Amino acid sequence: MLTERLFHIAQGGAEIILWLLIALSVISIGLILERWMTLRSVMLKSNRNRARMKEALQSYNLADLEDMARDKESLEGRALAYGLRHAKECGTHGLGEIFQSYALLERPQLERSLNFLATVGSNAPFIGLLGTVLGIMKAFKDLSANASSGNEAVMAGIAEALVATAIGLLVAIPAVIAYNAFQKQVKMAMQSIDSVRELCIAYAESMKSKKGQA
Repeated sequence: MLTERLFHIAQGGAEIILWLLIALSVISIGLILERWMTLRSVMLKSNRNRARMKEALQSYNLADLEDMARDKESLEGRALAYGLRHAKECGTHGLGEIFQSYALLERPQLERSLNFLATVGSNAPFIGLLGTVLGIMKAFKDLSANASSGNEAVMAGIAEALVATAIGLLVAIPAVIAYNAFQKQVKMAMQSIDSVRELCIAYAESMKSKKGQA
C-alpha cells in the first residue's frame, strides 16, 4: 500500500521538483543581483576610504580622520563618527567595544540573504536528485504497465528524469559562487572597520599626549 502511494506521488513529483528548482533559481538570481549592487556600493566607498586612510598614515595627519567621519554614507565614516565622539569624551577606554558593537550591528545587514544562498547552494543538488529518483520510478512504473514499449521508453524516461539533477546543479553553482564572493566582500568590510578602530585609537592617543604637553 505504501509503495503504491509512493509510485502515485512519483507520477507528478518530478515535474513539481522542476518547478520548485525554477522558482529557487529565480529567487536566487534576484537576491544575487540585489546583494551585488549593495555590496558593490559598500566596497567602492570602502576602497575610497582605505586610500584616504593610507594617505593619512603616510602624512601622519590624523586630523584627516575628522573629515572622513563626516561621510555618513560609508561604513568607515559612521564608525569614525562614533569612535571619535567617544574618544573625545572618554579617551581610549571602551573604544574597542564601541567598534565591536558597531561591527556586530552592521554585519547582519551586509550578510542579508547570504544564508538563503548558502542553503540553496547546498541543497539544490539534492532536490534535483530527488526529482531524478521520482522520474526513474515513474519510468519503471510506466514500463511495468506497458511492457510492450520496450527499453526505448525506459531510456527516454530516465533521460527526462536526469534533467532534474542537471537543473539542480545549475541552480546550486551560481548560488555557491555568489555566496563565497559576497562573504569575501563582507570580510573585507569588517577588516576596514578594524583598520578604522586602530586609527581612531592612534588619534585618541595623540590627543591625549597633546593635552599632557599643554
